[in-house]
Amino acid sequence: MTLFVKMQLTFLGTSAMVPTKERNHSAALISYSTEGILIDCGEGTQRQMKIAGIKPSKVTKILISHWHGDHVLGIPGLIQTLAKNGYDKVLEIYGPEGTKNRMENMFKAFSFEDKIETKIYEITKKRFFEGKDFFLEALPLEHGITTIGFSFIEKDKRRISIDAVRKMGIPDGPLLGKLQLGKSITFKEKKITPEQATYVVKGKKLSFIADTVPCNNALELAMNSDILVCEATYADKLEEKAAEYMHMTSKQAGLLANQAKAKKLILTHFSQRYKTMGEIEDDAKDVFSNTICAYDFMKLKI
Repeated sequence: MTLFVKMQLTFLGTSAMVPTKERNHSAALISYSTEGILIDCGEGTQRQMKIAGIKPSKVTKILISHWHGDHVLGIPGLIQTLAKNGYDKVLEIYGPEGTKNRMENMFKAFSFEDKIETKIYEITKKRFFEGKDFFLEALPLEHGITTIGFSFIEKDKRRISIDAVRKMGIPDGPLLGKLQLGKSITFKEKKITPEQATYVVKGKKLSFIADTVPCNNALELAMNSDILVCEATYADKLEEKAAEYMHMTSKQAGLLANQAKAKKLILTHFSQRYKTMGEIEDDAKDVFSNTICAYDFMKLKI
């Protein structure tokens, strides 16, 4: 019988352009089965991982939202550490147009004595990765440079109904395995369909809206998310400043979550001007009550 895969989201950096004593540059890690999916990799991310008790070697994919320094300057150091420690996987790096050239220039600019195998992809379609248990989607956002948002979408899973199979007397073993794969079986000369012995659990959806102003693509990505992680650089009273620098306010993030019918909103990417998050959180909660502000090293089991 297939066990459910545990998923955890760890925030490694929740500040905007300038880090503070409490908040590092942008980075978040989805831990899912054997995958470690790092969304952005700001300066100092590998140190944040050590503090969080996460081995850098757990990272299998890096998703780059855009090439502003506060989202990518941790990549060279992370790769160097992986190489020094004998990283034996292929590190997949996904980003917007221009990512291959920028990564090639990075490898030329730094002296990497040890090498790891990397595969670099420029995202050109909405669904850019599909694995056995999940897929990844991306859409362009509206920021000063080419920027993309991401969704991690877990596939639906079929689960055995213990009561049903006990009533029918089906023993543990290959027959249950077939039912869980959605196949009918014959047991005691009777046909049993998956619908009679199993039920479907809908997969989780996590969406990440990086630096942007409110836009249709942000709404499309966020739609029906179980967890919506959204930038909230400024409080509502600085809406004009947010528009000037092509960022969102926390109230705009709350409105997005509301429109998208998200279940939970997690705010991140805060301006250094905010020492406490009360105003930021309250502005969002005015329009979307199930809102929290992320903090560095916050872990969420999903």
